Amino acid sequence: MISFDQQTLNDLEFPIIQSWLKNYALQKTAQKRLEELVPSNDFVKVKIELTKLDEFVSIKREGEFFPALDFEEIDKEIKFLAIQNSVLELEGFVKIKIASERINSMLVFFDKREIEYPNLINILTKVNLTTEIIDAINHIFTPKGLIKDEASQLLFEIRTKITALKNQINRNFEKEKRKLLKDGLLADTHETFLNERRVLTLLSTHKRKITGSILGSSKTGSLTYIEPQVNVPLNNELESLQDDERKEIFRILQQLTKFLSDYLLLIKEYQYILTEFDFIQAKSKLALELDACLPGIEEETQIEFIQAYHPILWRNKRSESFDKLKGISTNVKKNIIPQNIKLDKFSRMLVISGPNAGGKSITLKTIGLLQLMLQAGLMVPVQQNSKMCFFQNILTDIGDNQSIENELSTYSYRLKRMKYFLDVVNKKTLVLLDEFGTGSDPVLGGALAEVFFEELYNKKCFGVITTHYGNIKLKADRLRNAINGCMLFNTETLEPLYRFSIGQPGSSFTFEVAQMNGIPLELIEEAKTKIDSHEVNMDQLLSELQREKTYLEQLNKDHIEAQEIADKARRDYLEKKKMIDQKLLQHADFMEKNSLFINNGKKLKTYIDRFQTKSRKKDANQALIDEIKKYLTIEKSKIESKNLTEKLKQDIKKPKKIKAGLPVIDQHQQDKIKVGSTVKLIETKQNGTIEEIQGNQLTVAFGFLRMKVERERLSFVK
Repeated sequence: MISFDQQTLNDLEFPIIQSWLKNYALQKTAQKRLEELVPSNDFVKVKIELTKLDEFVSIKREGEFFPALDFEEIDKEIKFLAIQNSVLELEGFVKIKIASERINSMLVFFDKREIEYPNLINILTKVNLTTEIIDAINHIFTPKGLIKDEASQLLFEIRTKITALKNQINRNFEKEKRKLLKDGLLADTHETFLNERRVLTLLSTHKRKITGSILGSSKTGSLTYIEPQVNVPLNNELESLQDDERKEIFRILQQLTKFLSDYLLLIKEYQYILTEFDFIQAKSKLALELDACLPGIEEETQIEFIQAYHPILWRNKRSESFDKLKGISTNVKKNIIPQNIKLDKFSRMLVISGPNAGGKSITLKTIGLLQLMLQAGLMVPVQQNSKMCFFQNILTDIGDNQSIENELSTYSYRLKRMKYFLDVVNKKTLVLLDEFGTGSDPVLGGALAEVFFEELYNKKCFGVITTHYGNIKLKADRLRNAINGCMLFNTETLEPLYRFSIGQPGSSFTFEVAQMNGIPLELIEEAKTKIDSHEVNMDQLLSELQREKTYLEQLNKDHIEAQEIADKARRDYLEKKKMIDQKLLQHADFMEKNSLFINNGKKLKTYIDRFQTKSRKKDANQALIDEIKKYLTIEKSKIESKNLTEKLKQDIKKPKKIKAGLPVIDQHQQDKIKVGSTVKLIETKQNGTIEEIQGNQLTVAFGFLRMKVERERLSFVK
């Protein structure tokens, strides 16, 4: 397998990415891995790393609460646990406990999420949720990391005695101090500690007036430090108890260490998992800061960048924008323009031309650095529907690489580099050449560059080349699987646009750039007379083509925007028309109902007006009541007929269903059906009368409703 050489990494400034990643890591193991992170052509391994990173970034972007990674590495503790009868330091137990807690939190987080995060869960396959380690350490230590009194019965008894003894010593000391203060024998400081013992501070002239053990004196000899006699045996006993306490603590910690050594394999897994997640989260921080994503990874060799940013420029720009939001002054002058670039088997050699300081080198470096990052297992700042692949090798020749040590000029260095390229390139190689062919006589160097270009093309590698040579541009136009591209230039303002356009070569805008930089016009015109008129005409033609292309692109952009505006207006109109039509239907339905209510109301009012209340005849209103009953019967019949009509319409619209157990149609009975026959609709059991027969279509009257029905859907009644 071909490795990525250091010159390529340096040319594309990959070490800057490494330094960022190192600063994002929390612990030394991940920091070292990130510092040494380089692109790989182990495609399977890189894909796994990318999917793990993609899963972790999705957790962060979706705002899920992932367990904290605030831990300290336990590699030192692992070494001690492997040694028989060893004892860990106090902080070592706390570190192991925190590690166990962090792993348990991760296991809880990933529980039942195998489908969402399979690759991250795979990191945790060798551990299970366990509290034995945590419980054992909690039994010995307080939350602040101190040894509990209850860690053992003996320790509890020793500490109980120590506490009682200290209290007795302090009572004796206070009693003696009050007595000496009263006698005026103490110095101004009264007391101090010496050799971890509380002692009285006396004027040396009075040291023989009290009994006790003299433990020392001041440098001048004016003060004497005396331990009261009553406390001498008590302090000796205290020292003995404290020694017993130390021995018991050592025994307890040794026993706990032995217990933890049984879990050595599990604790090693803790170290691996935590450092692995530290490594992944560092890469995720960079992805989030760059607003990067994982593009589509294609098996076929191709690159399709959509809205691709140079990572270093993009991060600096985003940082400056963030500083601006916080009110910090910045020196941002230029916008970072994203580029759209495509390379595939039909256009695998891209020649980029255009003015100096127009962005050719940045575009080339963007392609190279994004490819290095992807093959190092990192996300890249492109749109998600971009496509990338893996190359076995990426080779660069960028910038001035003179070698004083080897006495090589820039051109000599480039020739040696080119010889190396021609020896190693293949179909899975990406070659990046900046200012191709420069460093020698323009004519001779251009001819040699053209030969190199053809040779690289014939080896079927992928490549991106920046150049000012016309013969290279012409060669790219003639070769089937090569393509020209250019950096756009505003010929009116004489400023580069920093936008890449594919499909045609670009002018170097030599004279325009000179004019932009203040060179007098008479000198520029004089220079034009010094060169072949064909060269001037060719450069002018390229300038005019680019100007026209820019104009057409702007027209196309304006047309697209206008079309989008028109489409949006049309959609808005149709939505509003639909809403208005619905409201009109609702209004018409409302008016129809209101009209019905009004007519019914008027009719009932006439009945009310005709109703006789003062007549003494018993049957004075009988005719009116009969009329009302008749009216109500007719109205109810209309409603029932309307409901029946709607039901029949719905039933007939339903798809035919063949029901199991349905009786076989009697053809003899079917033949009896003629105009005037009474028939039954099989689906609804509704009777009707045949009014007309046209082949298999029969017109049937179901009350007020007439409709055409197929013969097989009817059965003869009479």
